[in-house]
Order: sequence, then structure tokens, then C-alpha cells
Amino acid sequence: MPVNIEDRPIENVREAVIDQLIMNYGHGEISLEAFERRLDQAMSSTCNKELLSLVEDLDLNVDQDYVDSKKQDMGTNYMPGHTQAQETITNILSSSNRQGPWKVPKEINLKNYLSSADLDFTEAVFSHPEVRINTFSLFSACTIYVPENVRVISNLSCIAGRIDNRSPSQSHSRSPSQTNNKTPTIYIEGTSVFSSINIEVKRTMKERFVAFADGLKRMLS
Repeated sequence: MPVNIEDRPIENVREAVIDQLIMNYGHGEISLEAFERRLDQAMSSTCNKELLSLVEDLDLNVDQDYVDSKKQDMGTNYMPGHTQAQETITNILSSSNRQGPWKVPKEINLKNYLSSADLDFTEAVFSHPEVRINTFSLFSACTIYVPENVRVISNLSCIAGRIDNRSPSQSHSRSPSQTNNKTPTIYIEGTSVFSSINIEVKRTMKERFVAFADGLKRMLS
């Protein structure tokens, strides 16, 4: 006997509804305006029945090709393999910018003196389930961009500086589409002295869903 809809985990229902919305938009069954409106409702709803009502008029269901595409495009870039255990980045009266599909070591020591540094994990390739960033900034600015589906735990101290942590709250529950057993955890520790350290999401989960849906639509058109 099927489980009563009210008794199903809401994040499982939400994931299935979002998948069906993307599938139907990708095949041209609903407009972009309707897709984005329903996607907003699906991401904010706390009622299983309300979630299901968003797709009750849609006929197309998710197939294996969709599942494979989603796994490739929406998952965290996690690829077990050999990477260096530790990397040290030191900036003195200079700047550094690490971005793109770079391989993330297990530990990063980031030191900034009268400098600026950006660490962008948006497209980075993770090989370790846990990554630790040890940072020290003196009269400097540091920005760390993290994917929304990566766990972030920070323990930072500030002396006459500023720390702005806009990473997703650990108390916010994530759907299986946003996290799995290969989701890395980034630990950020260190001190900011007359400096700023910003931790933020470069691209939200909604933006990733829309980008994936647009890619599916282009592929099918």
C-alpha cells in the first residue's frame, strides 16, 4: 500500500516535484514564467499536498536520461583520487584568485598581508569529504565562494575587522537533490585583523535549477 502523502518526508516530495517541473519545462510543456513561479512555490512550500498540486496538470514524468543528466550537472564535483594534502597561499601586497575546476586539497593555509584573495569553490573538484581552510588576514580582504549544496562550518575570530558569513544555514534542511553522502564539508577557521572575510554563495540553488532546466530545454529543442 502506498504511503499516505502527508506521511512522506517533505524534502523527498519537494525534490520529485521540482524534477517534474524541470522535466516538463525542458520539453516545452510549460512557459518559463510558469516554471519559475511554480519553482518558487515548490522551494518555499511546507505542505506535501500543496507541493503535489503544482504538478497535477503535468503529464511528463522523470526518465533515466533526466536522472543521468541531473547527476552530472547538479551534483557536487566530487571525484575521489589523489590530490595534495596541503596547500599554502601567501599574499603580501598582492592578490590571488583561485576559481574554475581546480582540485581542492584537504587543507588550505591562506595568509593575507595588505592583500586580497578570492577562493571560489563553485566549480571546484573535491576529493576529500572534509576540507579545512586556515586563514589569517591583516589589513586585507578575503572572499570565499561556496556552492549552496556544500556544508560550511566556520569558526572565525575578528579584531577590528569584519566577518560576513552568508553561507547556507546548517539548520536549514536540504533535499536529496542538494546533498548526498558525497557532499563535502568545508571548515573555515582563522582570524581577521583590520580585515574582512566574506563567505557567500555565488550561485543560489534556484539559479542552478533554472540553468539546468534551460540546458535541458536547449538539448531537446
